[in-house]
Amino acid sequence: MNTTSFKQSFLTPRDMIGYALLAAVIFVIFPLLLEPFRLNLFGKYLTYAFVAVGLVLCWGVGGILSLGQGVFFGLGGYCMAMFLKLEASSPENTAIQSTPGIPDFMDWNQLSALPWWWEPFSSFGFTLFAVIAVPVAFSYIIGVAMFRRRVGGVYFAIITQAIAAILTILIIGQQGFTGGVNGITDLRTLHGWDIRTDSAKTLLYFVNGTLLFAVLLAAQFVRRSKLGRLLIAMRDQEDRVRFSGYDVANFKIFVFCLGAAFAAIGGAMFTLQVGFMSPSFVGIVPSIEMVIFAAVGGRLSILGAVWGTLLVNWAKTTLSESFPELWLLGLGALFIAVVMAFPNGLAGVWAEQVEPRLMKLLRRDAKAAAQTTPAE
Repeated sequence: MNTTSFKQSFLTPRDMIGYALLAAVIFVIFPLLLEPFRLNLFGKYLTYAFVAVGLVLCWGVGGILSLGQGVFFGLGGYCMAMFLKLEASSPENTAIQSTPGIPDFMDWNQLSALPWWWEPFSSFGFTLFAVIAVPVAFSYIIGVAMFRRRVGGVYFAIITQAIAAILTILIIGQQGFTGGVNGITDLRTLHGWDIRTDSAKTLLYFVNGTLLFAVLLAAQFVRRSKLGRLLIAMRDQEDRVRFSGYDVANFKIFVFCLGAAFAAIGGAMFTLQVGFMSPSFVGIVPSIEMVIFAAVGGRLSILGAVWGTLLVNWAKTTLSESFPELWLLGLGALFIAVVMAFPNGLAGVWAEQVEPRLMKLLRRDAKAAAQTTPAE
């Protein structure tokens, strides 16, 4: 494929309309219509969309179903939380502790010094590097261990689910180093800037949205490239791709690491947007919920993953507020109905049902307008 044709296919007119509509909703409609609390809530939803976009590449395009994406979301979030916690744990702020200058949960667990592996996170530059590097390195280890041995399908999904459970137990068990079941809380400032105010949360919402669009474009680039076509071929006929001379394992490792990087960015933004990180976002349940976001939106659609994330989380919040005892049943029914009736999710409904009718209506209107135009 030459450069010109790739540029033309990277964003088709239909893609541009989809991106423009999503941008209008995120950057214009939500900020104008929602109060600060609700806007911050939707900002939290958008952090989950990073994971859903990565799942579209891994699962929808590459055929790799991971039930442990919460691991990478949590690792990115914990890296950012460590920096924020160290900034909030200055000797002045912790003067009442037995050991000033260390996080409060360490003092409660009778630690007398900051662990050596916490010390680099006093640097914001190192933290930004670690937010990506730590989850990617961990996903690389998992990918090499699994894909080089041709472990895939349901076996890989179960293994990633087990890893999520193990990491959750590890975080909770090491309470003196990680904050335990409560996680890392009471995060206050970023370089002296108070992130708890409404204005700060609004600004972080826009930063979050901007980063999400950067991730969406990166995912679009991968999907429309030769790599994307190879991933689709691997998903449908893995042995044929292998017999053609391609190293299937390396491609799987790459897309799995890319999905981990996307999830980690979302986790870091979640910590900034919400102000804490806990093991409840690392385990099996949040990881499965993230798969639901991609499934409802459409596991073959990058933009659909974002819409699915927003819809499911909005429904979850609305149902839990209105029907606190039944919201889980309602959420489960929503998921089952969408998957049973529309296997390609919201994106499939739009492509198969709404768009053809809309285009037919537009063509009819254009034809009627041309017939009523007086001849010159």
